Amino acid sequence: MRNTLIIAVALLLSLSSCKFIKEKGWFGTSKADTLVAWQAKQDSIRLADSVAIEIEKMKMIEQARLDSLQAIEDERQEWEARYKYHIIVGSFLTPEYAKDYVDMYKSMGYDAKIVMDSANRFNLVSAEVHESISEAINRLVCYQDTVNFESWLYIKN
Repeated sequence: MRNTLIIAVALLLSLSSCKFIKEKGWFGTSKADTLVAWQAKQDSIRLADSVAIEIEKMKMIEQARLDSLQAIEDERQEWEARYKYHIIVGSFLTPEYAKDYVDMYKSMGYDAKIVMDSANRFNLVSAEVHESISEAINRLVCYQDTVNFESWLYIKN
């Protein structure tokens, strides 16, 4: 009787718990759970790698932007060091007046610019800029005779 009771219980457990056995395996651990955990781990590794790659791309883009800004600044400083003799046609404290004067000289065909004087807060309107002092003096004399007799030469340091 005891044998039949054990066989009946074993049969009852094996038939009624097929779903349990399929889900949990024979010893209570599921191979499916291990596979899901492994796949989740692989997904998180892939996600971390893709985030790291994107961060690296963003760093490279930012470095390229900073390099281009530095190149522009270097070019501007080189130009200012090379062309430092300005023929000044006006000097203004108010930036709006200086801009109006620049517009007027640009309409006359000159390459007018506003030059900030480092010694004070004046906005100097430069009609022309030259590389050599002799060329600047020759143009200044011509400029004073034909365009603006009050123009003067400014040497930017």
